[in-house]
Amino acid sequence: MHKTAVITGATKGLGRAIAEIFAAQGFDLCVCARTETDLQAMQAEWVTRFPGVQLHTFQADVGKKSETLEFAEFVRETCPRVDVLINNAGIYIGGLVSEEREGSLETMLETNLYSAYHLTRALLKQMMPHRAGHIFNMCSIASFMAYPNGGSYSISKFALLGFSKVLREEMKPHGIKVTSIMPGAAWSDSWQGADFPVERLMQASDVAKAVWGCYDLSPAAVVEDLILRPQLGDL
Repeated sequence: MHKTAVITGATKGLGRAIAEIFAAQGFDLCVCARTETDLQAMQAEWVTRFPGVQLHTFQADVGKKSETLEFAEFVRETCPRVDVLINNAGIYIGGLVSEEREGSLETMLETNLYSAYHLTRALLKQMMPHRAGHIFNMCSIASFMAYPNGGSYSISKFALLGFSKVLREEMKPHGIKVTSIMPGAAWSDSWQGADFPVERLMQASDVAKAVWGCYDLSPAAVVEDLILRPQLGDL
Protein backbone atom coordinates (compact mmCIF):
# COMPACT_ATOMS: atom_id res chain seq x y z
CA MET A 1 0.00 0.00 0.00
CA HIS A 2 1.31 3.44 -0.93
CA LYS A 3 2.09 6.00 1.73
CA THR A 4 -0.06 9.14 1.75
CA ALA A 5 0.94 12.82 1.86
CA VAL A 6 -1.56 15.59 2.63
CA ILE A 7 -0.70 19.02 1.20
CA THR A 8 -2.57 22.32 1.40
CA GLY A 9 -2.28 24.88 -1.38
CA ALA A 10 -0.96 22.17 -3.68
CA THR A 11 -1.88 23.36 -7.17
CA LYS A 12 0.72 26.12 -7.58
CA GLY A 13 4.20 27.19 -6.60
CA LEU A 14 5.94 25.46 -3.73
CA GLY A 15 2.96 23.27 -2.92
CA ARG A 16 2.76 21.95 -6.47
CA ALA A 17 6.50 21.24 -6.61
CA ILE A 18 6.34 19.39 -3.29
CA ALA A 19 3.32 17.38 -4.44
CA GLU A 20 5.20 16.38 -7.60
CA ILE A 21 8.28 15.16 -5.79
CA PHE A 22 6.25 13.03 -3.38
CA ALA A 23 4.20 11.63 -6.28
CA ALA A 24 7.43 10.76 -8.09
CA GLN A 25 8.42 8.77 -5.01
CA GLY A 26 5.20 6.76 -5.17
CA PHE A 27 3.09 8.56 -2.58
CA ASP A 28 -0.65 8.88 -2.94
CA LEU A 29 -1.75 12.46 -2.37
CA CYS A 30 -4.66 14.20 -0.73
CA VAL A 31 -4.58 17.90 -1.58
CA CYS A 32 -6.68 21.02 -1.34
CA ALA A 33 -6.72 24.44 -2.99
CA ARG A 34 -9.14 27.33 -3.25
CA THR A 35 -9.81 27.07 -7.00
CA GLU A 36 -11.70 24.05 -8.32
CA THR A 37 -10.50 24.50 -11.90
CA ASP A 38 -6.89 24.35 -10.73
CA LEU A 39 -7.61 21.09 -8.92
CA GLN A 40 -9.29 19.66 -12.02
CA ALA A 41 -6.30 20.59 -14.18
CA MET A 42 -3.94 18.96 -11.69
CA GLN A 43 -6.06 15.82 -11.66
CA ALA A 44 -6.03 15.64 -15.47
CA GLU A 45 -2.26 16.02 -15.60
CA TRP A 46 -1.71 13.39 -12.90
CA VAL A 47 -3.51 10.72 -14.94
CA THR A 48 -0.73 10.65 -17.50
CA ARG A 49 2.21 11.97 -15.50
CA PHE A 50 1.82 9.78 -12.39
CA PRO A 51 -0.46 6.93 -13.51
CA GLY A 52 0.27 4.73 -10.51
CA VAL A 53 -0.53 7.42 -7.95
CA GLN A 54 -3.90 8.22 -6.43
CA LEU A 55 -4.61 11.96 -6.31
CA HIS A 56 -7.55 13.00 -4.13
CA THR A 57 -8.57 16.65 -4.43
CA PHE A 58 -10.80 18.88 -2.35
CA GLN A 59 -11.79 22.50 -2.90
CA ALA A 60 -11.27 24.50 0.29
CA ASP A 61 -10.20 27.92 1.47
CA VAL A 62 -8.16 26.99 4.53
CA GLY A 63 -8.35 30.60 5.68
CA LYS A 64 -11.81 29.58 6.89
CA LYS A 65 -11.85 27.20 9.84
CA SER A 66 -15.02 25.45 8.71
CA GLU A 67 -13.51 24.59 5.31
CA THR A 68 -10.25 23.46 6.90
CA LEU A 69 -12.18 21.03 9.08
CA GLU A 70 -14.22 19.87 6.08
CA PHE A 71 -10.96 19.06 4.30
CA ALA A 72 -9.75 17.19 7.39
CA GLU A 73 -12.92 15.11 7.37
CA PHE A 74 -12.42 14.40 3.66
CA VAL A 75 -8.89 13.18 4.40
CA ARG A 76 -10.12 10.93 7.23
CA GLU A 77 -12.78 9.42 4.97
CA THR A 78 -10.44 8.99 2.00
CA CYS A 79 -7.10 7.97 3.50
CA PRO A 80 -6.84 5.27 6.17
CA ARG A 81 -3.45 6.63 7.21
CA VAL A 82 -1.58 9.94 6.92
CA ASP A 83 2.19 9.56 6.66
CA VAL A 84 3.13 13.14 5.78
CA LEU A 85 1.28 16.40 6.41
CA ILE A 86 2.56 19.54 4.69
CA ASN A 87 0.93 22.77 5.84
CA ASN A 88 1.89 24.82 2.81
CA ALA A 89 -1.05 27.18 2.15
CA GLY A 90 -0.27 30.80 2.82
CA ILE A 91 -1.05 34.34 1.85
CA TYR A 92 1.10 37.46 1.64
CA ILE A 93 -0.20 41.01 2.00
CA GLY A 94 2.64 43.49 2.23
CA GLY A 95 2.57 46.60 4.35
CA LEU A 96 3.82 48.35 7.44
CA VAL A 97 2.15 47.57 10.76
CA SER A 98 1.49 51.28 11.13
CA GLU A 99 -0.09 51.63 7.71
CA GLU A 100 -1.46 48.27 6.48
CA ARG A 101 -5.18 48.01 5.87
CA GLU A 102 -7.50 46.99 8.69
CA GLY A 103 -7.92 43.23 8.92
CA SER A 104 -4.55 42.30 7.39
CA LEU A 105 -3.35 40.62 10.57
CA GLU A 106 -6.54 38.61 10.98
CA THR A 107 -6.53 37.50 7.33
CA MET A 108 -2.94 36.29 7.42
CA LEU A 109 -3.23 34.63 10.82
CA GLU A 110 -6.28 32.70 9.60
CA THR A 111 -4.49 31.36 6.51
CA ASN A 112 -0.86 31.19 7.61
CA LEU A 113 -1.31 29.98 11.19
CA TYR A 114 -4.82 28.86 12.10
CA SER A 115 -5.17 26.59 9.07
CA ALA A 116 -2.04 24.67 10.07
CA TYR A 117 -3.14 24.52 13.69
CA HIS A 118 -6.65 23.23 12.98
CA LEU A 119 -5.68 20.77 10.24
CA THR A 120 -2.82 19.35 12.27
CA ARG A 121 -5.00 18.84 15.34
CA ALA A 122 -7.64 17.11 13.25
CA LEU A 123 -5.20 14.74 11.51
CA LEU A 124 -2.99 13.86 14.46
CA LYS A 125 -5.69 11.35 15.40
CA GLN A 126 -4.70 9.40 12.28
CA MET A 127 -0.98 9.74 12.85
CA MET A 128 -0.37 9.22 16.56
CA PRO A 129 -1.59 5.59 16.79
CA HIS A 130 1.06 4.55 14.23
CA ARG A 131 3.87 6.25 16.17
CA ALA A 132 5.31 7.53 12.89
CA GLY A 133 4.84 10.34 10.43
CA HIS A 134 6.22 13.73 9.48
CA ILE A 135 4.66 17.19 9.68
CA PHE A 136 6.13 20.06 7.65
CA ASN A 137 5.12 23.66 8.27
CA MET A 138 5.99 26.08 5.48
CA CYS A 139 7.38 28.98 7.42
CA SER A 140 9.58 31.68 5.91
CA ILE A 141 12.70 33.75 6.28
CA ALA A 142 10.14 36.14 7.75
CA SER A 143 9.64 33.66 10.60
CA PHE A 144 12.87 34.71 12.29
CA MET A 145 13.77 38.13 10.93
CA ALA A 146 11.77 41.27 10.33
CA TYR A 147 12.14 42.99 6.99
CA PRO A 148 10.76 46.16 5.37
CA ASN A 149 7.09 45.98 4.43
CA GLY A 150 6.74 42.60 6.16
CA GLY A 151 4.14 43.80 8.65
CA SER A 152 1.53 41.28 9.69
CA TYR A 153 2.86 38.68 7.27
CA SER A 154 6.00 38.39 9.33
CA ILE A 155 3.95 38.32 12.54
CA SER A 156 1.95 35.37 11.21
CA LYS A 157 5.08 33.52 10.10
CA PHE A 158 6.81 34.12 13.45
CA ALA A 159 3.74 32.54 15.03
CA LEU A 160 3.83 29.55 12.67
CA LEU A 161 7.43 28.87 13.63
CA GLY A 162 6.42 29.02 17.28
CA PHE A 163 3.64 26.53 16.63
CA SER A 164 6.15 24.21 14.95
CA LYS A 165 8.51 24.35 17.91
CA VAL A 166 5.74 23.56 20.39
CA LEU A 167 4.46 20.72 18.21
CA ARG A 168 7.97 19.29 17.81
CA GLU A 169 8.31 18.92 21.58
CA GLU A 170 4.83 17.41 21.98
CA MET A 171 5.29 14.87 19.19
CA LYS A 172 8.72 13.55 20.22
CA PRO A 173 7.30 10.75 22.40
CA HIS A 174 4.88 9.75 19.63
CA GLY A 175 7.48 9.18 16.93
CA ILE A 176 6.18 12.02 14.74
CA LYS A 177 8.74 14.38 13.25
CA VAL A 178 8.10 18.11 12.86
CA THR A 179 10.11 20.28 10.48
CA SER A 180 9.91 24.02 9.87
CA ILE A 181 10.86 24.97 6.31
CA MET A 182 12.01 28.59 6.01
CA PRO A 183 12.60 29.53 2.38
CA GLY A 184 13.59 32.88 0.99
CA ALA A 185 12.41 34.08 -2.39
CA ALA A 186 11.55 31.28 -4.83
CA TRP A 187 9.85 31.57 -8.22
CA SER A 188 6.10 31.09 -7.85
CA ASP A 189 2.92 32.96 -8.75
CA SER A 190 3.79 35.51 -6.07
CA TRP A 191 6.77 36.62 -8.15
CA GLN A 192 5.12 36.37 -11.56
CA GLY A 193 6.24 39.28 -13.72
CA ALA A 194 9.07 40.28 -11.38
CA ASP A 195 11.99 41.84 -13.25
CA PHE A 196 14.83 39.68 -11.93
CA PRO A 197 17.22 37.31 -13.70
CA VAL A 198 15.97 33.75 -13.36
CA GLU A 199 18.99 32.79 -11.25
CA ARG A 200 18.28 35.53 -8.69
CA LEU A 201 15.49 33.52 -7.03
CA MET A 202 15.39 29.86 -6.07
CA GLN A 203 13.28 27.44 -8.07
CA ALA A 204 10.22 25.92 -6.42
CA SER A 205 11.79 22.55 -7.16
CA ASP A 206 14.77 23.50 -4.97
CA VAL A 207 12.47 23.82 -1.98
CA ALA A 208 10.68 20.59 -2.88
CA LYS A 209 13.97 18.69 -3.05
CA ALA A 210 14.92 20.08 0.35
CA VAL A 211 11.61 18.95 1.84
CA TRP A 212 12.11 15.45 0.43
CA GLY A 213 15.65 15.39 1.79
CA CYS A 214 14.33 16.20 5.26
CA TYR A 215 11.79 13.41 4.94
CA ASP A 216 14.20 10.82 3.56
CA LEU A 217 16.14 10.23 6.78
CA SER A 218 16.21 7.35 9.22
CA PRO A 219 13.64 7.33 12.05
CA ALA A 220 16.46 8.35 14.41
CA ALA A 221 17.07 11.73 12.74
CA VAL A 222 15.02 14.88 12.17
CA VAL A 223 15.71 18.25 10.62
CA GLU A 224 13.95 20.62 12.99
CA ASP A 225 14.50 23.92 11.13
CA LEU A 226 15.67 24.35 7.55
CA ILE A 227 16.64 27.73 6.06
CA LEU A 228 16.94 28.11 2.28
CA ARG A 229 18.03 31.30 0.57
CA PRO A 230 18.91 32.39 -2.94
CA GLN A 231 22.67 32.01 -3.42
CA LEU A 232 22.97 35.79 -3.88
CA GLY A 233 21.04 36.46 -0.68
CA ASP A 234 17.65 37.88 0.23
CA LEU A 235 15.92 40.35 -2.04
